[in-house]
Amino acid sequence: MNLLITGANRGLGLELTAAALARGHRVVAGVRYPEAGHDRLTALAAEYAGQLEVLHLDVTDEASVSRLAEQLGAAGRTLGAIVNNAAVLLARNTQIEELDFADMERTMEVNLYGPMRVVKHFLPLLTEPGAMIANISSEAGSITHAYPGDYPYAISKAALNIFTQQLHVYLRERDVEVLSIHPGWMKTDMGGDSAPGDPVESASSILELIERRPAVEGRYRFVDFTGKSMSI
Repeated sequence: MNLLITGANRGLGLELTAAALARGHRVVAGVRYPEAGHDRLTALAAEYAGQLEVLHLDVTDEASVSRLAEQLGAAGRTLGAIVNNAAVLLARNTQIEELDFADMERTMEVNLYGPMRVVKHFLPLLTEPGAMIANISSEAGSITHAYPGDYPYAISKAALNIFTQQLHVYLRERDVEVLSIHPGWMKTDMGGDSAPGDPVESASSILELIERRPAVEGRYRFVDFTGKSMSI
């Protein structure tokens, strides 16, 4: 399977890349600054020669997204999975009275409009059998379990879950699975050192979902990294 993974240079995106390569998949790792010297990505590219390409992709810049899609399409490339992982967490623990809307706008650009841009331009390449769009979401996007705080992040993830459901309805006749996946609270730059989860474990389980093992049941396409339904 050929996978496009956004935000592949750190955290969960990096572990998803490593897990996919170890399973024999080929990965296009989309990063904003491929020339920045991402040590582990460079090491993975050497270890898995021919399986990994680290390419420029800025999900906030539609021209960047379009360029890469055109580049891959012109080369006759296809995809089996799009993994929308790139995300930011801004204005953490900021109450509504103090919220800077620049943080809100930046968050929506990355966390919601980014996946929408990627799907818009890469969907024509998503032609491999059993294809998947995996939108990395969060339990913070659950309306049922809403809490006062993390406004930009939570609202962007709730909106991403709606986008996932819309895509599910749109693409189900093409046998394209679409999921919003809560990866758990993990020890990453975003999750912090006090997080209980392991991104390696989450990445491995998410890869099983991408491979459709197990198949996800239920009307709503919001699940945790094991495939268990989440409250919308």
